[in-house]
Amino acid sequence: MRVRTPPAAVACAATWLLSACAIPTAPAVPDALKVGGNESLALVAAAKGVQVYECRAANESTAPDEWVFVAPEAELFDVRGNPIGKHGAGPYWQALDGSRTLGTAKARVDAPVSDAIPWLLLTARPGGPSGVFSKVTSVQRLNTVGGKAPSSVCSRSQYGTTARVPYSADYYFYTAR
Repeated sequence: MRVRTPPAAVACAATWLLSACAIPTAPAVPDALKVGGNESLALVAAAKGVQVYECRAANESTAPDEWVFVAPEAELFDVRGNPIGKHGAGPYWQALDGSRTLGTAKARVDAPVSDAIPWLLLTARPGGPSGVFSKVTSVQRLNTVGGKAPSSVCSRSQYGTTARVPYSADYYFYTAR
């Protein structure tokens, strides 16, 4: 006995497969955040986590004390919402396969929303075993929400206190063509 698959199911499966295998497209960004012409978009990951700040004494005796950025702590997710890795201090991005890339800020642009951390372009280099992130050459942090330093005053009695400010962002990972 032969079972026939309804045409709608075939169309749905085909659409799902195409979207699952679709090549991500590079976003429109300000000129300062554009990657080199020899790079192509390899992966997009959504991040959800916190930006960690610490209350510290100002560097100058006349400056006010301040909340200083310490590190990001975020989980990374693919387009379907499945966990694919994490993002932390350095900064680094590490895939579940153990591969890792390390970033150095190259350019920044204020986010379009005033209460969000800036958008960034970072140069990247491998920092672990071969895998998903080992060939990344540039990273863009875009579509940020939240994550800015606390607006509350940082005083001497709070030195060493940390604040964990929720944020989300999209990270675009590029490799050499």
